[in-house]
Amino acid sequence: MKKFLLVLLVVFAGVTLQAQEKKSKNAKHDVEVKGNCDQCKHRIEKAAYTVKGVKSAEWHEDDQTLHLIIDENKCTTDQVREAVAKSGHDTDKVKATDDAYNKLHSCCQYKRS
Repeated sequence: MKKFLLVLLVVFAGVTLQAQEKKSKNAKHDVEVKGNCDQCKHRIEKAAYTVKGVKSAEWHEDDQTLHLIIDENKCTTDQVREAVAKSGHDTDKVKATDDAYNKLHSCCQYKRS
C-alpha cells in the first residue's frame, strides 16, 4: 500500500511539473510602423501574423503604432519588425529596403525620414 501511494505521488508530481512548463508567456508590445491608409493597415497586420507566435496585431493610423500580443516563447518583436519591413513599411528599428518600399502603391508611400 505504501508503494502504491508513493508511485501515485511521484506520478502526480510529474504531471503537475509538466503542466507548468507548457504555460505560454503572452506579452503586449507597441511597435512604431509607418503607413498611410487602410491598405497599409491590412498589409502591416498580415505581415505581423506571418510570424509564428503573434497572437494579436492591430495597427493604428492615427499614432502609427502596431499593438501586438505575442508569445515570447515563440517569437520576438524584432522578428515582427523584420517581417513588417519586408512588406515595405519602416519600423522604429528596422527600415524597409528601397525595393520593398517602391513596390508599395502610390497612396501607401509614406514620407520616409
